[in-house]
Amino acid sequence: MFMPIEPFASGRLPVGDGQEIYWETSGNPDGKPALFVHGGPGAGMGAGYRRRFDPRIYLIVGFEQRGCGRSVPLARADSDALSVNTTAHLIADIEALRAHLGIGQWLVNGVSWGTTLALAYEQAYPRAVSELVLMATTLTDPAAVEWITETVGQLFPVEWEAFRAASGAQPGQRLIDAYYELLTAPDEQVRARAVRAWVAWVAWEDAHVSLGAKSVPAERDPMWCQVFATLVVHYWKHAAFLPPTALVDGMRLLQGIPAVLIQGKLDVSGPAAMAWNLHRSWPGSRFVLIDDEGHGGPKMVQAMVDAIADFADHR
Repeated sequence: MFMPIEPFASGRLPVGDGQEIYWETSGNPDGKPALFVHGGPGAGMGAGYRRRFDPRIYLIVGFEQRGCGRSVPLARADSDALSVNTTAHLIADIEALRAHLGIGQWLVNGVSWGTTLALAYEQAYPRAVSELVLMATTLTDPAAVEWITETVGQLFPVEWEAFRAASGAQPGQRLIDAYYELLTAPDEQVRARAVRAWVAWVAWEDAHVSLGAKSVPAERDPMWCQVFATLVVHYWKHAAFLPPTALVDGMRLLQGIPAVLIQGKLDVSGPAAMAWNLHRSWPGSRFVLIDDEGHGGPKMVQAMVDAIADFADHR
């Protein structure tokens, strides 16, 4: 990890639909462009991502996806607001940012949900991407959503049962659909209760995503929780607004684009088979498996820093 640095430029880019996305640039203004795509959906990007790139070599670009972080307006749990927050909108936002900054090609670095979005963007605009570095890959397809919201309860039965009970899900109803109904209910008090229940999920998620990382779950701002819950449920319910096999089918578009996929063997959020199967269908990609970490950890981050450094001379 490199020393902390501050952005030398930042702003909000209007992208239509009354939305403005926050962006920032740091490092070398004349360097090799690299884009960081944060997780969530709706988690925001923080500042630590800048430390993964050599600031002498890279022009480091970060942005916060529409509806979260410093982008405006923040996501609201109503159909009109959410109708303009889909993967297609986010892909268009990334491309608008590339045009705004006058960048030809950039390395794309995605983490967790950011890997889904990075892959979707790269398949839509393969000529805009020079390399791809993914950590804690997830495809957010129906199988992945089923796993993280239902099947994983077999590993954490007590916590999952409490989370399901709070959703009020009816027999045969998907947990994610029950929460979507609550979070988009007309009654503000119902929505507030749903957010509080989802915060319990966030606390549990903090525990299982850090398996092997020995990290402590972070304190969460109430507004962050509301935005995060709304966007996660929105994107999970709709399986990232992509056809079920879209990302797998689109791998043929990425042939020849170098990539590194970094995964933790203990990852119960996005099991390692997701990244492994992508790697097998992606000639020229490299698969890195960290035995004693889960959905993130210092060894995985170091592997990501190393992968980014390995691409520094690719122009």
